[in-house]
Amino acid sequence: MRLIIRWLCIALAVAFAAWIVPGIGVHDGASMWWTLLAVAAVLGLVNATVGNILKVLSLPLMVLTLGLFGIVINALMLQFAGWISNGMFRTGFYVDGFWPAFWASIIISIVSALLWGILGGDDKRRSDRR
Repeated sequence: MRLIIRWLCIALAVAFAAWIVPGIGVHDGASMWWTLLAVAAVLGLVNATVGNILKVLSLPLMVLTLGLFGIVINALMLQFAGWISNGMFRTGFYVDGFWPAFWASIIISIVSALLWGILGGDDKRRSDRR
């Protein structure tokens, strides 16, 4: 259940980023909610595989920039997820370049964390109720 809630939080965060950031969006004619759910799934898989590998390889840069290089990695992973979503699954989701991906990755991180805090809750808080 927690995985589904997390997936929906990321899909809503991607929808919000597509609404706010010019250069991120869904082409006309595509089913928006199915597209957002597919992009959220692809983004999760990309971040779990390639994203973690890149974060480990760029650890010296992460330490040097106090973690700010992680935003660059997140932007690259969003671009890659958009490319996979559109290329392999023909979802209609597009990312027009690095800077839209950069700003969208910041928005997606903040919005998904807020939604997860509201909808998913904290494990510690749940264990106290038992």
